[in-house]
Amino acid sequence: MTKCETSKKITVAIDGHSSCGKSTLAKELAKKLSYIYIDSGAMYRGVALYCLRNNWVSTEHLNKKKIIEHLNEINLEFQFDEKLDKPVLYLNGENIEIFIRSMEISNIVSPIATIKEVRIKLVEEQRKMASQGGVIMDGRDIGSVVFPNANLKIFLTASSEIRAKRRFEELRATEPNVKLEEIIVNLLERDHIDSNREESPLIKTEDAWVLDNSYLTKNEQLSLVLNKIQEI
Repeated sequence: MTKCETSKKITVAIDGHSSCGKSTLAKELAKKLSYIYIDSGAMYRGVALYCLRNNWVSTEHLNKKKIIEHLNEINLEFQFDEKLDKPVLYLNGENIEIFIRSMEISNIVSPIATIKEVRIKLVEEQRKMASQGGVIMDGRDIGSVVFPNANLKIFLTASSEIRAKRRFEELRATEPNVKLEEIIVNLLERDHIDSNREESPLIKTEDAWVLDNSYLTKNEQLSLVLNKIQEI
């Protein structure tokens, strides 16, 4: 039993660029510590899916006015899936997990995430979900905006080549025609947007612990983070 399991539950914020393993680490930590896991990136993908279905966004256009006008129609919640043994995202009562992980959503989610009103809505929802503590959350602005007072802030990183290969392997099962070159372009574009957007850009806060997992196994990474938590 870890120190965190015998004392007050803490809040862990994990930030980093796309496909560096934030969600994998967060899920493993949450399971190990019996914490709540909140996938903030999935929430932005849920908004993107709703907008795509209503033709308010594509790779060529973004109807910001329509999106803002209809934000109150979007209800997102996580429900635990016994079969998958993990929380999955529901949009207005529909399980959308399979839809939000596609390249189609990957190509439009970053512009959606730059909209101030979208971020305000989702940050409010995330804080409500985490109000009781004992939370692991990953995303782009968790340590800087959502939980600026988090007990542990992790800035996860990996080389762009390794991130692209990981994403490629993840997508091949459901999108066999996906190309590695397409993924590399998408990641670089998303890196640029995430780091340079006006509203809540991705930054490494001064008190964040930087963890480069380019050449770490999942078990090695988890062990390092658990040891770090022991020090708190």
